[in-house]
Amino acid sequence: MTRDGFNRFCAGFPATSHVVQWGNADVWKVADKVFAICGWADERDAFTFKVSKLAFEVLRDQPGLRPAPYLASRGMSWIQHYDAPGLSDPELCQHIAASYDLVAAGLSLKKRRDLGIPIPNRT
Repeated sequence: MTRDGFNRFCAGFPATSHVVQWGNADVWKVADKVFAICGWADERDAFTFKVSKLAFEVLRDQPGLRPAPYLASRGMSWIQHYDAPGLSDPELCQHIAASYDLVAAGLSLKKRRDLGIPIPNRT
């Protein structure tokens, strides 16, 4: 995935904002909560996203993936795709979408309604 493709993909989610910070990293947020980052690792783009505890255990040792520097060292479940083979573009998109869902799910129902973020039916 290219940085431009990453930014286009992240821009497609409801109620997102984009800032450039932390040494020219593209940081995507939902309601001011980070859900995805594209920055540099070893002179190439690296994509960082939040995952469930189970996904963290599965992904952290796969080639091209690692616990996200800084975030994972603080006990948070974040993975960084930094090298090949890593994830395919469709897999990376699935994980970024899941990251958005995890972060949005942490918002209050009122905040989600106010921002127009879909609330799944729990029947």
